[in-house]
Amino acid sequence: MRAAMRGSRLLGLVTGALVLTMAIAPPARAQSTVTRDDIINKLNHLDAAPTLDIAALRPQVMERSKSRGRNEPPPQKRPPIAPDLASLPTFNVDIQFDPDTPVVRPESYETVGRIADAMVQSTMLPYSFLIVGHIESNGKRESNVILSQRRADSIREILVNTFKISTKRLQTIGLGEEQLLDPARPTAPVNQQIQIMTIAKLPEQSEQPAQPASPPPAKKPAKKR
Repeated sequence: MRAAMRGSRLLGLVTGALVLTMAIAPPARAQSTVTRDDIINKLNHLDAAPTLDIAALRPQVMERSKSRGRNEPPPQKRPPIAPDLASLPTFNVDIQFDPDTPVVRPESYETVGRIADAMVQSTMLPYSFLIVGHIESNGKRESNVILSQRRADSIREILVNTFKISTKRLQTIGLGEEQLLDPARPTAPVNQQIQIMTIAKLPEQSEQPAQPASPPPAKKPAKKR
């Protein structure tokens, strides 16, 4: 009888520990299903190429993230630092990273692969793209900008090194929390999504093979006198 009671008590302790662990552990974010056609439908058009200076934008983002003034607005009221991006064809995607790192989790490699599949589809080959990293409004703003840039760079490296997308077609920018995807909820997970944007159409190359240059006319032999 006592043995039965001890067994029942032990089972109750184990069950309680499992329930407590489940309550403490953060819920895993589900990996949404992304298809190649979803990506193509969002990105395969560009009405007008924007005038973007990505190299100049990066220090601007970092500089603003260091703002400490008393009149600095809260995250939900900050104006977007790159409003022109809102007019571009965009695909938002939920890529899973290891916490506070740019390391892409294995379950997201298939999603990155589908992005690559879309980029090499015939209607997408003329375009180049911008990979935009974002971070929710937690922690230091400067650190969030750095992490978002590293995550965007990480996606680019996978596309180039694993899926053989040309480096000429890909640029990156990390916006940290300076352009929240859901300003009303600054700490929501949606603010960590990666954005893929169509930013330019590559110059069309002639399909006609280059014609070899005509050989110079042969010189007539001089007449003997």
